Amino acid sequence: METTRQHAVLHDQGHFARNLTRAAAGAVIFAFPMLMTMEMWELGFYMDRLRLALFLLLTLPLLFGLSYFSGFEETFCWQDDLIDALTAFGVGFLVSAALLLVFGILTTDLPLSQIVGKIALQAVPASVGAMVARTQLGQQKEEDEERKRRCSYPGELFLMAAGALFVGFNVAPTEEMILIAYKMTPWHALALAVLSVVLLHLFVYTVGFAGQESRGRDGFGRVFLRFTVAGYGVALLMSFYLLWTFERVGGLSLPELVTAIVVLGFPAALGAATARLII
Repeated sequence: METTRQHAVLHDQGHFARNLTRAAAGAVIFAFPMLMTMEMWELGFYMDRLRLALFLLLTLPLLFGLSYFSGFEETFCWQDDLIDALTAFGVGFLVSAALLLVFGILTTDLPLSQIVGKIALQAVPASVGAMVARTQLGQQKEEDEERKRRCSYPGELFLMAAGALFVGFNVAPTEEMILIAYKMTPWHALALAVLSVVLLHLFVYTVGFAGQESRGRDGFGRVFLRFTVAGYGVALLMSFYLLWTFERVGGLSLPELVTAIVVLGFPAALGAATARLII
């Protein structure tokens, strides 16, 4: 009996170790584009600490929700999801610190606040990658797929928000977002908004959102409003929050701000539309 118990403990430890390794791999894959981006290094230096703290604070409920749908371990209760969220953030933080050290971005002459700021900001995409590693690396189980398939309407909106936030995060810190918005006319912005909505709507049916299943019963109009329009609204909201977080809205007039949100809303909408694929 004792031998069997020891084997079970060793098996559980080995299983957890494999999951942590997979989570670290997911963190590297998801975070390395941002880890090798100059704007992210600079943001970790000068970014307002209150905005950074809020961003990190909001990352935890995001990871908590992602754990339910596609965590790196199978979970059975909210306590498991909370532990997974904290573990994923820890993995993301450690992976970010290790890679920034290897790249020579972190040096001993930097103040502690700058070191922590650079690592903490990079830990956000890394922790998301750690959380969804099981999905991305082909280890998602049927139970997790069933959770997505039977996802409630608020759950669908959450997944769309998570997808919009992650994809938008990859480009929001760059100067190109503001530069593109500066070069665009109002007609360009309107055309981009329409294109974003059209692509989002096409993906809603292609990827398999709940609206696809109810298309025949609810009709085009209801599904379009409930998923496409709502999804684009979520993408725009995430875009504004990211621009505000990365201090890209200061000094912009209202038309310039709206255009910048629409520009970032394009990749964010694609992230919302493909959330079931990337999460």
